[in-house]
Amino acid sequence: MTNAASPFRVSRRRFLRGVLMGVPAAVALGGPGSALAGAIERRGVALVNTHTSERLAVEYFCAGSYDDCALAALDHMLRDHRTGEFVPMDRGLFDLLHDVAALADREPKFEVISGYRSPHTNAMLNAQSSGVARRSLHMDGKAIDVRLVGYRTDRLRDLAVSMNRGGVGYYAKSDFVHLDTGRVRTWAG
Repeated sequence: MTNAASPFRVSRRRFLRGVLMGVPAAVALGGPGSALAGAIERRGVALVNTHTSERLAVEYFCAGSYDDCALAALDHMLRDHRTGEFVPMDRGLFDLLHDVAALADREPKFEVISGYRSPHTNAMLNAQSSGVARRSLHMDGKAIDVRLVGYRTDRLRDLAVSMNRGGVGYYAKSDFVHLDTGRVRTWAG
């Protein structure tokens, strides 16, 4: 995604400029009468799966609603690469990815280490590692392990923690951050 073709960078910069200039939150978030409303009505992400090398760049939210076709493509992209199974992923997870990239002042381009995990895959990984929860939110489509392209993972962790919007795990040795839409908590793996 280039700057000229991407709706993501324009909306992020306009939003951040508005917040820094003291624009009231309702206006900065696209409230009625907002000059910024059209700018932040579009949300998207670009993903590359580190296991399958698949790539997907999609706008999943536009004009006040989620795009079902884009969400279906994201669900498929984030399937369990071992079994091929997938579930509807939590829409809030995509918003979290989009928003943390905006805070980092980066395009929302992520390398995905893990999205959905089937119960079978999760049990196998849990048996192999103490870093995999027995009842992982990955099995509910509410968690993702990522790297933000061109951004250090320790900084990504710090931004995600500052958002106070779910679980954030930092895996320094494997160089990725776990993000989920569950209760607010942090850990290091």
